[in-house]
Amino acid sequence: MGFKDIVATLAGATASESGIGFAVEMARSQGAHLVGLSIIEPLDLSVYSAPGSEFVTVNAIQEIEKRHHETAQAASAKVQATFRAACSRAGISHESRLAEGDPAEVSVLHAHYADLAITGQIDPNNPPTGGWARLPEQLALASGRPVLIVPYAGRFDSAGRHVLLAWSRTRESARALNDALPILERASQVTVLSINPRRGEDANDLPGADIALHLARHGVKAEAASTVADDIDVGNALLSRAADLGADLMVMGCYGDSRMRELILGGATREVLRHMTVPVLMSH
Repeated sequence: MGFKDIVATLAGATASESGIGFAVEMARSQGAHLVGLSIIEPLDLSVYSAPGSEFVTVNAIQEIEKRHHETAQAASAKVQATFRAACSRAGISHESRLAEGDPAEVSVLHAHYADLAITGQIDPNNPPTGGWARLPEQLALASGRPVLIVPYAGRFDSAGRHVLLAWSRTRESARALNDALPILERASQVTVLSINPRRGEDANDLPGADIALHLARHGVKAEAASTVADDIDVGNALLSRAADLGADLMVMGCYGDSRMRELILGGATREVLRHMTVPVLMSH
């Protein structure tokens, strides 16, 4: 069973023509309905109540708020027009949504009603502020849905022909594998990579062989591989192997916790989120 509902946040990497095209192609390949979600983040008014800002009148603040809202609406309308045009050309079922609120929290809410969420990697050279800054992490940790994150640099027309599946005997890894099945079943090649496998983790002597056999029963062409790396270099090892294989998608568990507004990510998850060079599907 493939993805039937996909939601894409139209901001950053996924607001560009190539980012929108990536989401459209994923929806087309899955026969899915695609939602393009634009979010207007409320203006932070705390700066106008700080010491030294007493000269700012209520009327002035209202005018600033109005201009902020109009500017954000105009930018969203432009991106939504690009989104609708791309969907129409591809002939896919789609809809546009405009919501207001904290971007991370709004994205999580809309992801609850979809099979897959697509968003963009944070650009470290031009990091966003507010809820946008924690959107990918919060989506992955709090939505209960797989999240497909598109790198901020590069062009990615599609993903899923050659998949690198990061495998370990953990709940997060098993969840990511299961969530990615609609993509894995359509892949030409899947490499199951175990890093620092422990003896006795698999009934088979070859690490990852058991899960590759499970995938084979789903019609997935998978081969098992393993490597070793220091704990602090697991993320780099995954990215390096993805480059060596020419993989166009990585699938991995998202390790971490979300407590109120504080996000606590595992080292490998954090490293991949910062330095990804191919789209990454994460599940928690």
